[in-house]
Amino acid sequence: MFDRRLIHNFDWILLSVLIIIGFMSVLNLYSAAYSIRSMGGSQIYVRQICWYAIGFLILLLMTTFDYHLLERFAYPLFFVSLVLLVVVLKIGKVTHGSQRWLSFGYFNVQPSEMVKISLVVVLAKYFSKAEKIGDYRLRELLRPFMLIAIPFVLVVDQPDLGTALMLLIVSFSIIIFVKVNWKSILIFLSTALLAAPFFWITLQEYQKKRIITFLRPDLDPLGAAYHVTQSKIAIGSGLLRGKGFLKGTQTRLHFLPEQHTDFSFSVFAEEWGFVGSAMLLFLYLFLILWCLNIAKNSKDKFGTFVVVGIVASIFWQLAINVSMVTGLLPVVGIPLPLFGYGGSSVISTMAAMGLIMNVSMRRFIFQE
Repeated sequence: MFDRRLIHNFDWILLSVLIIIGFMSVLNLYSAAYSIRSMGGSQIYVRQICWYAIGFLILLLMTTFDYHLLERFAYPLFFVSLVLLVVVLKIGKVTHGSQRWLSFGYFNVQPSEMVKISLVVVLAKYFSKAEKIGDYRLRELLRPFMLIAIPFVLVVDQPDLGTALMLLIVSFSIIIFVKVNWKSILIFLSTALLAAPFFWITLQEYQKKRIITFLRPDLDPLGAAYHVTQSKIAIGSGLLRGKGFLKGTQTRLHFLPEQHTDFSFSVFAEEWGFVGSAMLLFLYLFLILWCLNIAKNSKDKFGTFVVVGIVASIFWQLAINVSMVTGLLPVVGIPLPLFGYGGSSVISTMAAMGLIMNVSMRRFIFQE
């Protein structure tokens, strides 16, 4: 029988913030696509509206069952996501030298987006069930490290360094949250630093160029450094209040590459300036703090760990993308969550938000 308390506890504030961000995303994509209508660009924002519509339906669907059901099926779901990663390496669609998508006629699916959620869920189950007193040590984290390493290697092989790094960062955020011995953290970081030369060897040539030009933009201003240079010009030219909607010259004259995906924030900053950019970032900050409050009020460790993992994913994508387009970090192909164009990203993020709302709605279950 349906529990009416679920409707009473529905998180309308979280839903409202997501709707506002979605509206701003579609408006920004309309502007980004405005100058490329002759090349079919006008369909971008229409597709984004469709992806958002599907995303909100999935969000509502994610609130209809008890989230503890995911705890029960965490490992099978994780296994399915790994199988999809293997399948995409075999028969996936190749675009711009990367094999990341499974094609289903009119739309493509990126399995690595599903892995982001399934990895968070499986780590949340592991740490919520582990009866551990005191801080974790490295030898006690062998199983979580194996769970992280398998999807990481498969995603790197696509190659998709940005998503692979996100898997590591989000997983490490969860591990830090569950309290790890600081000596173990220092040992891990020292080992990672020593392994850096090997990591450098495994990088693709274009990835090495991005890192080198990040340190020395003057070495290739019209090549690998072109994206960031044009992005900084667009953001800086927005000044305080921006140039106005549909009036961004960097966007209109096609100086800004990937303006509807990785550099969507640059388009927004040019047209709406510092004031508009600050408002957008404040919305994300409010979203993150609101979700952390949900994690704090969750009545079980599994719910808390799931929400913390999802919030870590949103935060790090936001931080890395904004740092990337402003030249503070190398370009690694991480879009601004819920803002840049992308069906798989929007749907997976909305599903994750639905899971957070699920935890929020069922916080009363343990109360009498």
